[in-house]
Amino acid sequence: MLNRGYAYTTIISGKYHGQTLLSHLTSLYPHSNPQAWQQNLNNGEVTLNGVTATGSESVTSGQTLVWNRPPWIEPDSPQHFEVLFNDPHLLAVNKPRGLPTLPGGGFMENTLLRLVQKQTPNANPVHRLGRATTGIVLFAKTPQAASNLEANWNTPKIQKIYRALAQNIAQQDAYEILTPIGLVPHPRIGSVWAANPNGKPAKSLAKVISRTTSTTTFEVSLHSGRPHQIRIHLASIGHPLVGDRLYGLNGQPLKNLPGLPGDGGYFLHAQFLKFHHPITGEQINLEAALPSGFSLHQ
Repeated sequence: MLNRGYAYTTIISGKYHGQTLLSHLTSLYPHSNPQAWQQNLNNGEVTLNGVTATGSESVTSGQTLVWNRPPWIEPDSPQHFEVLFNDPHLLAVNKPRGLPTLPGGGFMENTLLRLVQKQTPNANPVHRLGRATTGIVLFAKTPQAASNLEANWNTPKIQKIYRALAQNIAQQDAYEILTPIGLVPHPRIGSVWAANPNGKPAKSLAKVISRTTSTTTFEVSLHSGRPHQIRIHLASIGHPLVGDRLYGLNGQPLKNLPGLPGDGGYFLHAQFLKFHHPITGEQINLEAALPSGFSLHQ
């Protein structure tokens, strides 16, 4: 799909004051090298405070930097979802593997958000799942529902239970995982969320569902909402997800050319979501059926 392009806008922060614009763009968007950025500049795609930039400018704190990325052909992604719950305030859907929840990482139109809003324009996701993660995504249709759910999302009032297929055989039947999560260096994109002793507190409870000769299937309850939390937490206790190309045994990026956060191949499914309806107060128990990949690998 050829999209409409996008204007990426940032405000120059004080710590970059005096950098050349070219070096700033290269550090801000490390997916492209200086030569590629100079070509974008030569094409007139970048403005600084509304003026087309050349790249040789020194940036100043507070300036507005805009990269007007031309339309591009997005990677293919599934164009379907299953509705699990629908009323005037809420919409819950079962997201397929390979469909991003929100725009980013080269996707603008091929996203769950765009697909849902074609049918329900006032629906906005309360949370997100990674592109390769399947399962329940909850949308709010009204500001009241959104504010209530967002206020309670990382509290015991909302139960979020996942199924995860992990490498290696678990020695215990249950684990409380408290590994802090923060940004660490990544050779391809600058930084990525991972196990980091100086990171933010995080808590997951992992219970063994089954074992094979080389894998363990866990049921994981989230008690905080850090990025990639389950992938990082299970990896940090010696059980990276089967097929995960980013995280290794310690919850850190793999040593040799780690993958990107959006890379697929792993098995993680948001299976259950339990909460009180933000408007009516009724108990809502949602379940998304396991995708076929889990049974094939167990």
